[in-house]
Amino acid sequence: MLGVVAQEPEKEPIGMVFVEGGTFQMGSNSGDSDEKPVHTVTVSSFYMDKTEVTQAEYRKVMGKNPSYFSDRFFDSCDDCPVENVSWHHANEYAKKVGKRLPTEAEWEYAARGGNKSKGYRYSGSNQLDAVGWYKNNSDWKTHPVAQKQPNELGLYDMSGNVYEWCSDYYSDSYYRSSPKNDPQGPNSGSSRVLRGGSWRYYDYLCRVADRSGSDSGSRYNYRGFRLVLSQD
Repeated sequence: MLGVVAQEPEKEPIGMVFVEGGTFQMGSNSGDSDEKPVHTVTVSSFYMDKTEVTQAEYRKVMGKNPSYFSDRFFDSCDDCPVENVSWHHANEYAKKVGKRLPTEAEWEYAARGGNKSKGYRYSGSNQLDAVGWYKNNSDWKTHPVAQKQPNELGLYDMSGNVYEWCSDYYSDSYYRSSPKNDPQGPNSGSSRVLRGGSWRYYDYLCRVADRSGSDSGSRYNYRGFRLVLSQD
């Protein structure tokens, strides 16, 4: 009788980190009004890009590099995050590579370190200089990804470098009515969520709880993205 051949465990997609689902306290009572109230959220497991999508990765898929900090005006920075992309550009890229933009809840859960969270103010530390590029240390430009320390899950640059688009419509009052399980954001709106702060701004805007929104068609040299995959 032939024995049963054991199957290898599923491997993480290349360049991604497995984020085991769990329950966390989303928001902050000491931040801005749109971060309140702190509320309990449960997210399902997913995979997330270890780093922000780079200029080289974007060019390979989209055939162009819209970044301001590129070889058009600066020394080439293929390993720097792609920026100057709108929400629509990020979503189009995601579809082409078979991934999606993270929900705001997924983003904050991962930035906090998921079920390995140590409760840091920034993603991976209470000292932003250790984990992120921001106004005080960036020399007013983006930097190659994964140069700072990762957070508890092995994710890089979730605080600083470039803001990251999320899938959700933005509402400053959404937390008052957010569902507990896998919230997807409002059903409609005039802007989309941005998270994580950037090279251009102070440390306060790089906190894991900080949130903002902008028109989905807007493009700036301090906005980029990273992607996720749902666990099947």
